[in-house]
Amino acid sequence: MAMVCLSDFEAYAKKYLPKTAWDYFAAGADDESSRDDNILAYKRIRFRPRVLRDVSVMDIRTKLLGTEISFPVGIAPTGFHQLAWPDGEKSTARAAKAMNICYIASTYSTSSLEEISAAAPGGFRWFQLYIHRNRAVAKQLVQQAEALGFQGLVLTVDLPYTGKRRADVRNGFRLPPHMRLKNLEGAFEVCKMIYLDPSVTWNDIYWLQSLTHLPIVVKGILTKEDAELAVRHGVQGIIVSNHGGRQLDGGPATIDALVEVVEAVQGRVEVYVDGGVRKGGDVLKALALGAKCVFIGRPALWGLAYKGEEGLQDVLRILRDEFRLSMALTGCSSVSGIGRNLVQFSKL
Repeated sequence: MAMVCLSDFEAYAKKYLPKTAWDYFAAGADDESSRDDNILAYKRIRFRPRVLRDVSVMDIRTKLLGTEISFPVGIAPTGFHQLAWPDGEKSTARAAKAMNICYIASTYSTSSLEEISAAAPGGFRWFQLYIHRNRAVAKQLVQQAEALGFQGLVLTVDLPYTGKRRADVRNGFRLPPHMRLKNLEGAFEVCKMIYLDPSVTWNDIYWLQSLTHLPIVVKGILTKEDAELAVRHGVQGIIVSNHGGRQLDGGPATIDALVEVVEAVQGRVEVYVDGGVRKGGDVLKALALGAKCVFIGRPALWGLAYKGEEGLQDVLRILRDEFRLSMALTGCSSVSGIGRNLVQFSKL
């Protein structure tokens, strides 16, 4: 079967992954309306293409906090990659390095930070952190990530408790016994309080800043009020995210929230977005609305499920080529030329 677009990889993953693994990756919270709306919201945005522009030479590169990437797509943090492919996050890291993009490794990886680093030496990686009740675990992970050459710290802020994902409840979802949360193994032995800390506040940003020189990006912002607070607390970046619709159901689609956040920060920090990106045209829409880069979650897992590192590279190449074509067809020859006048919201 020819793999032509991201939905081909989705269909493959749904067909061949074990049902519990597929359900875990696919699930949204409650009615899954936020999960679905992330995708639908992109369809409500229309291009305003310009013609007779010289698009014979295209430059699709951009920079994330000063580091150049080959095109404005990165890999969002998702857990348990071994559910999709035996080599798990090691394959993810290798694919990201091969494509010269940013990979955000999750606290809940089934490979350790050392294994991820060793799999793709010199790759551009950020580390995503959950703060658990045992703060020593967070401190250790942050300092380990910095020592291993991770270049940014991404704090997920929308998960004081886990959202209700009905399929996981019905399936009694558990990691298979041969898989481990490698980054937390020692913590389980030392302390049973390895649970998410629901008492985390904005002041904990200052605590993280005291632990590391890494730039801090907060993931899970959806409002101008929180965007303003993030800037005030000295973060370097914001990922507009609703956790793939897996946390609160009934909030805004991320591409809609992006507009509000970009307006609030006024260029003081970089803004990125995840959720619902399924085509290169979606990447272009997000950049036109002010995102510096988009991050993909589920499509990366579909690529892994298809053929590991090679399958994930296929997914990324398709997105890259579609993005380049969409740019050309709207009259943009470089990322710096993408602006708000490129899109309009549909009246329907």
